[in-house]
Amino acid sequence: MPYGQYARGLMGAAALVVGLVTAAPLHAQDGAPAGQAGATALAAGSPGPGANLSEETRKMVAWVTGGRDNKGMPFVIVDKRNPMAFVFDGGGRLLGATPVLLGLARGDESAPGVGDKKLADIRPDERTTPAGRFVASLGHGLGPQDILWVDYPSALALHRVLPASSREHRLQQIASTSPPSRRVTFGCINVPTAFYDGVIRPAFIRTSGVVYILPEIKAIAEVFSGYASST
Repeated sequence: MPYGQYARGLMGAAALVVGLVTAAPLHAQDGAPAGQAGATALAAGSPGPGANLSEETRKMVAWVTGGRDNKGMPFVIVDKRNPMAFVFDGGGRLLGATPVLLGLARGDESAPGVGDKKLADIRPDERTTPAGRFVASLGHGLGPQDILWVDYPSALALHRVLPASSREHRLQQIASTSPPSRRVTFGCINVPTAFYDGVIRPAFIRTSGVVYILPEIKAIAEVFSGYASST
């Protein structure tokens, strides 16, 4: 079975949470404590020194809000170098931050044709989390849980990390303070369940938003048009 087809029907299979779990997106207009594994839900307000944002992330927030690139929608910035996700409301106020699990391989682009491959045929070096700007919305798979679609054509989503086999140790890996330990997925962005339910879902429940995935190899200006001229 091609990987993309498999991923789009995977949501109920916790044992294969490392895959790109995807679903048909909900129309954007249709309307727990977040402390698990180091995740934090922060009081509304501009990002401060305690928010643990990297310099690149702080500059990205300033670029997004200064030019209203998010068009008033909530947004997420994913820092791949130190695997973290930061969630903001439409005005740029930090709502929460969490460690994340990302694609096993370093790289800023999706491997060509990865969505058409069988899982067994996807090489470790093809398991990247691509950098870029993505308009995201909530969706549902075959199971009862929703996910945040990041890029439907490439089968890329942000979703809860689920208990998998004892060999995979997903919950322990997302709690790790070592960045390499959080590079384990086929490309999806995995967040703690409590953070998804307490921060991600409320932010996106009745609207679409933007997910900015920062590059780890390329310069930021190579990925985001207009960035260099405004920073």
